[in-house]
Amino acid sequence: MPWRKVDVSDQRLEFVVRASEPNGCIAALCREYGVSRQTGHKWLRRHQEGGAKAVMEERSRRPQRSPGVTAQEVVEWIRDLRRDKPDWGARKLLVVLRRKHPEWDVSATTVHRILDREGLIAPADRRQTALKRFERQAPNELWQMDFKGPQGFNKGIGPLSVQDDYSRYVVTLKQLGGTRLKPVQETLQAIFEADGLPESLLMDHGTPWYNGWSPWGWTELSVWIMQQGVRIYLSGVRHPETQGKVERMHESLQQAIRKRKAQVDQQWLDEFRHEYNHVRPHEGIGMVTPSERWHPSARRYQAQPREWEYPSGWEVHRLSGEGQLSYCKRRWEISNALRNQLVGLQRTEDRVLVYFCNVPLREIDLRAGRNAVLPANPFRQLRC
Repeated sequence: MPWRKVDVSDQRLEFVVRASEPNGCIAALCREYGVSRQTGHKWLRRHQEGGAKAVMEERSRRPQRSPGVTAQEVVEWIRDLRRDKPDWGARKLLVVLRRKHPEWDVSATTVHRILDREGLIAPADRRQTALKRFERQAPNELWQMDFKGPQGFNKGIGPLSVQDDYSRYVVTLKQLGGTRLKPVQETLQAIFEADGLPESLLMDHGTPWYNGWSPWGWTELSVWIMQQGVRIYLSGVRHPETQGKVERMHESLQQAIRKRKAQVDQQWLDEFRHEYNHVRPHEGIGMVTPSERWHPSARRYQAQPREWEYPSGWEVHRLSGEGQLSYCKRRWEISNALRNQLVGLQRTEDRVLVYFCNVPLREIDLRAGRNAVLPANPFRQLRC
């Protein structure tokens, strides 16, 4: 018969009383009460040793001995490290633990359970890890550049961030107080002089490297970058996931500010950058630090880069200080971002293609007097 819906302790007592009778059959009673023979004999043994009270009281099912229990020293070490780094998860804490105490046999699951038991995991931190990631094949193939949003900062915008796509190494994290061109260019120049040039830079549609009124969105800054032989790529409009790695770094930065209750200044940002690059293990790169996968670029910055050499047979003209082309007794608007730059003209009868480096910008129809902006090719390698 199924287990009857009465008090469990009463069921146990009734069972052991009937089982203790001279004609009591343990096997039949176990079937009647819907329990295993092992459970029936356990109740009967308790009754024989301690009476009705021993049968009726609930006992802990926890083993009396736990040979695999984590030592209190380990628990305290993990707890203290988590409180020092409240934005780090179990896997990162485990890497640091193994560096300090390789003799401790602890798994990431154990660390997570300790954090959970100690109440050190907030509901917002419980999330699934990305199943698939995309990255370049070597350091300095692509850098991602972005400004962090203002959240957590007492200014209108957060710091300028430049991060290597392959290694996740944060090349710079600098509070500029705004998005003005000159401070950004000076910061990039310092990076290029110290760490070399990347092959390409990925940026969003923001200032000072993008201007929606300019052909292809070019600005003085993006042209200056291109003149160093660096390809320019723009992320998808309203698709921040295109710059997923620098966005993820910004999320880690925001968590550190919030959980550590940090008073953010440039010194704090420098310390965070050092920790992120040299101390904090990164799940996306096999739990090593970004500094273990990154090295400076061998491509050197040129303070005075050579001007682009256009094919023989092309006409070469220097644009005016307003980015205009004087040609065939007329002034044609090209791009204010290209003021004083050399452009190449490839003429076919009454049509003229205007190039900057190897990028066709405009087509001038001399007969009709039209000056058309050519569509951008997102797959073209923008390299001078």
